[in-house]
Amino acid sequence: MAKDRRYHNAFEAVGFEHVEAEHLRIRADLMLEVERLIEARGLTQAEAAKLLHVTQPRISDLTRGKIERFSIDTLVEMLARAGVDVTVKVRRGKHAA
Repeated sequence: MAKDRRYHNAFEAVGFEHVEAEHLRIRADLMLEVERLIEARGLTQAEAAKLLHVTQPRISDLTRGKIERFSIDTLVEMLARAGVDVTVKVRRGKHAA
């Protein structure tokens, strides 16, 4: 009988290696925060682009979930430009020193 495997996140569950899955998870979380901010402020894509110092097509890419087009740094900068503080929380796994 096969042992149940536990995954750290959905990206790992669909086949990404652990390190890449962590990067994707962080980027997805940040993208969601940018989208929530745009929605909460009732911004159009053009207004959001101006606020975040990007182009409207970049906002379109974000809202369409084109994760491969955004780095963690870019997303943190976008949130910071909107006045959002981004905090990083590091948690050691069972096998970490």
